[in-house]
Amino acid sequence: MSGRRLDGVLPRLSAVLIAVALLLAPGAAAADPATARPPGPLAVWTSPLAGAVRVTRAFDPPETGYGPGHRGVDLAGAPGQQVMDAGAGVVLFAGMVAGRPVISVLHRDGLRTTYEPVDPSVAAGQPVARGSPLGTLRAGHSGCPAAACLHWGLLRGDSYLDPLLLLRPPRVRLLPLG
Repeated sequence: MSGRRLDGVLPRLSAVLIAVALLLAPGAAAADPATARPPGPLAVWTSPLAGAVRVTRAFDPPETGYGPGHRGVDLAGAPGQQVMDAGAGVVLFAGMVAGRPVISVLHRDGLRTTYEPVDPSVAAGQPVARGSPLGTLRAGHSGCPAAACLHWGLLRGDSYLDPLLLLRPPRVRLLPLG
């Protein structure tokens, strides 16, 4: 490729990459929060359970706020297995809800992850780093086909999102010019 042709391509390519980075950056507005992707490459997320992710029940969002559905995913685990924070944040809640131990963590941009049934080793107000222990998985999750299942949820405001989106990097493709 000639130097003159390259001179025109590099500035345009740089502008496109900067625009993509701004669109994927945390804080970028989404048209529909119910289907929006959580922050992309600038936020780093990890699975709350060590090892391969095995989904026993998929995300099935309710049609209405109070309608039936599955507002998270169930991940197969083992009783007593350590549950880790999916991304840096602050513990909002760690305690019992309807007879089950639940942990809720607030992340940047208003994302909130939830973990149940987990016996907490953290307390409300405590900052947590990605991958840091939150507690241990308890057996007894209703409908779980494994020895224990972690119900992992994700919310943005009042909208439930599929938490597995946190583990899937966005797809980036370069298109030909002209």
